This record gives sequence, C-alpha cells and structure tokens, in this order.
Amino acid sequence: MTKDNTINAFIKLGEFLSSFDKERMKNVNHPLEIMIKKNQVYNAWFNPMNIRQSIIVIANNLKADNLTKWSLEISDDILPKTVAVIMAGNIPLVGFHDFLSVLISGHNIKIKLSKDDDKLLPIIVEELISIEPKLQNRISFSSRNLNNFDAIIATGSNNSKTYFNSYFSSYPNIIRSNRTSVAILDGTESKADLQSLATDIFSYFGLGCRSITKLYLPEKYDLDILFEVFYSFKDVIQNTKYANNYDYNKAIYLMGKHKIIENGFLILKEDTNIHSPVSVLFYEFYDNKDDLNNHLINMRDELQCICGKDYLKFGSAQRPKLTDYADGIDTLDFLCKL
Repeated sequence: MTKDNTINAFIKLGEFLSSFDKERMKNVNHPLEIMIKKNQVYNAWFNPMNIRQSIIVIANNLKADNLTKWSLEISDDILPKTVAVIMAGNIPLVGFHDFLSVLISGHNIKIKLSKDDDKLLPIIVEELISIEPKLQNRISFSSRNLNNFDAIIATGSNNSKTYFNSYFSSYPNIIRSNRTSVAILDGTESKADLQSLATDIFSYFGLGCRSITKLYLPEKYDLDILFEVFYSFKDVIQNTKYANNYDYNKAIYLMGKHKIIENGFLILKEDTNIHSPVSVLFYEFYDNKDDLNNHLINMRDELQCICGKDYLKFGSAQRPKLTDYADGIDTLDFLCKL
C-alpha cells in the first residue's frame, strides 16, 4: 500500500480518537471507552484522565497537515522490512509514536508490549485495521522472545539498555533508556506560566520522561509562590500508589533528617540530582545562567526536555509534536535508511 493510503488511515484514526474527548456518550460502549474507564484495575497509574490526555495528544498529531508535512521525505519505493518495537509502559500509549513511525515509513511492525500498558494499543490497532484492512498484514504482536525481524527500536530502563545493546548489537537499532526533564525559572514567570509548568510536573504523576522532576531557581526564590500554584493538583494524592510514594519518601527524608518542604501532596527537596522520585520535586538555586546552561549541556544524555523562557515553552513538555523525537534520535530518518 502507498504512503498516502497509510496517512489517510491514520488521519481517520485521529478523527476517531478525537471523538473520545468530544463525544464520550456516543462511544460509551466502544471497547476503547470501556478500557479507558477500567484500565486502572490493571495499572493503578493509568487513570481515565491520564489516558485521555495521551489520546488527545495522539489525535492532535494525526491531523492531515501534521502527517503530510512530517512524512514529506518518505518515498513509496522503500523496500519494506520488519521492525521490532519493544515498548515502555510508564505512561499510557507511550509507544504509539514508534508504532506510527514504522508504518508511515512503509515498514512492517512487530510489537512487544510492556505488561504495564498492554490493553490500549491492541484496541486502537483493531480500529485502525477496520479503517484500512490492508494494514492487518503489516502489524503483529509478540508475547514471547522476538525473532524474524530486520531492525529494532527498544525503550526501557538504564539496566535494560545494557542488555538491549548487547543482545541486539547485530541489528540496526535505536536503544533508549531513562531520561527526565527539568525547568529553569528566572523569577519573572507569570501565574499562567507557573500553572503550565505545574501541568508538566503533575501530568502522568511525574512518570514520563518528559515530566519535570527538577527545578532550577534564581537565588532567594520564594517557594511559596510554587506551592500556591501547585495546590490545584492536590487531588493526585487520591491515587493510592502516589500516596504510598508520598508517605514513603516523606518518612525516609524525615528519618534521615533531610530538609524538606511539603504540603500534603508534594515534597520539595533541595538536591543536585535531576531524577526525583514520584511525589518529590527536586530544586536547586543558581546564580549564573551561563554556568547553568553549560552544566545542562554536560547532562544532555540524561535529559529529555528543558523548559523555560529560553527553552521549551512551559506546558508543552507533555504535548510532544511528531518531530519531538525521544532521546533526540530522529526515528523516521532511521527507518527510512534501513
């Protein structure tokens, strides 16, 4: 099938996914709507709000203009190969971009789902195949060890990256590991800016690689300003797993006599690390912006996003575009050169 056929199928899929935000009652009996409401039984982090947020981001990317512009350099003459994709499961449908990239580039895909996110994508794939039946022979799922593929894209932890690099070294590959995101404030941010920053912090309970887990603040920054804005996200503590993390981390810090500030649902801790645990937000003061920039450049292999007035806009970290490639690796370019 041609690239245009595939693009048209995904455009229609995007229209279908958009309806799950705008016309919920119309889709009340659809398997996807049913799974949105009950997925939290299988994974307590995947509440309906987080699933819908992921679906909205995907649907917005599947608009005709976005897909056409993004795939402009893809040729219809590509020799189809089978690409295995090992998907992560930290946030709902986090592997969809890889799924889309493989199919839009003209290749076939063999998917290994994470046990933490193995319910949503199969339903969406069924809908896509109902839109374009020719895609059925290009998509397969594997519950066992992967075999019979030509290239691989694998996302996992830092530990699994070592294994992946060794095990898949003979294949063309993209291997990803843990990253996180940070934000730089200069003290001139508006309340709207900080509210957008809060969305980047609390979305998906802070589990995504695009979640802000560390703030860099100017000297003498008033932390009460942050707590005031963050208060609108107080309901995160209603999630049992989040609450357990909050109680555990608070107890550990108090027993260790660490200096922390907390408000009943978030712990602020001054720390030089950038990877903060769930329910904790690290912060660090800076006095020289150039020195901070150089520091972050040296940490680029650990960072997914940097938000701030001279960087990515506050509130956009959790709404990646098609060209916002994980780990900064152009997935589409990799696939087109196979």
